Amino acid sequence: MRITFDFLAILAQWPMLLKGVAWTLGLTAISAVIGVVVGVACAWARSDGPTWLRWVVGVYVELIRNTPFIVQLFFIFFGLPAAGFRLSPEAASVIAMVVNLGAYATEIIRAGLEATPRGQIEAALSLALNRMQIFLRVVLPPALRKVWPSLVSQIIIVMLGSAVCGQISTEELSYAANLIQSRNFRAFEAFIIATAIYLALSIALRRLLNWAGARFLF
Repeated sequence: MRITFDFLAILAQWPMLLKGVAWTLGLTAISAVIGVVVGVACAWARSDGPTWLRWVVGVYVELIRNTPFIVQLFFIFFGLPAAGFRLSPEAASVIAMVVNLGAYATEIIRAGLEATPRGQIEAALSLALNRMQIFLRVVLPPALRKVWPSLVSQIIIVMLGSAVCGQISTEELSYAANLIQSRNFRAFEAFIIATAIYLALSIALRRLLNWAGARFLF
């Protein structure tokens, strides 16, 4: 039996693929910005917050880091409506990605915060800076510089993890590929092309974030 491949049949559906790429990048951009902010706040809470807040954040971090992303996504989309919170697929996807990235970013950023020399903090105290000023101006910038490569890698992982958001009908790239193959039965070609696009997005996003980090953090 001779097997023939028809990649043009998939590429002919480029508007659908382009829409999927746009959704993937949009979800990633929103979740990256909010997720890093959540990570910074939670890292501060775990390092310098009151005991009860450290405990709450610790439970959140351990819960998210030790459960699959798809379970978290399904809980938000299918579980929360039982409690009266109905969300669109897109909103549920963003929340799940933010929650997931926030937990991992917390530990990444906390590692950078704890690597800050004590002398820098004491020097800032001698200048009569308050705790928030010390954190935002003295501790956080060098901490982010130290952990930026790890943070970039985690953002890439979250972007790739967005592929499961198609399971709740979010129209990202994997959803588009699956929809295309369901119409023309070219599953191999559809997912080969989707794989190539994810690879290109990952490389491009890593270079962009590394460039941004070198420009604004270093």
